[in-house]
Amino acid sequence: MTVKIHEGKPEGARYRVAIVVSRFNDLIGQRLLKGALETLAARGVAEKNIEVAWVPGAWEIPVVIQKLSKTGRFQGFIALGAVIRGETTHHLHIGTEVAAGLRRVTEETGHPVAFGVLTTETLDQALARAGEKSDNKGAEAALALLETLSVLDQIQ
Repeated sequence: MTVKIHEGKPEGARYRVAIVVSRFNDLIGQRLLKGALETLAARGVAEKNIEVAWVPGAWEIPVVIQKLSKTGRFQGFIALGAVIRGETTHHLHIGTEVAAGLRRVTEETGHPVAFGVLTTETLDQALARAGEKSDNKGAEAALALLETLSVLDQIQ
């Protein structure tokens, strides 16, 4: 028996990517974006094939990605931001609904959305996950998107 295997290659020369970043906690957003952009460039995605949209907070990310997906200009999307615990349970509701909204966008459009929205207890935890040298979740989201796009191309 021969098993067909689909395995993504994180190469991006032929992809157009949109990144939507939350301005709330933008100290984190800026670092996540830098990691994503550096990773996309290192994997061959041309600057002209990347668009970045800034939104007020994580709540707005899904609707903007949905609108961008309808333009037909992009094969994939990266959602970036940070939802950090405060004095109330607000962060739980926002984090859950952003994840659910991004899942719906992916299912409705068929376009992959890499999840780079941090959900942390503290600012220090968010900073550690947005490290500029290592453990940058924006960079990881970009890599995951390229691998997913590659697998989808193989299936089609």
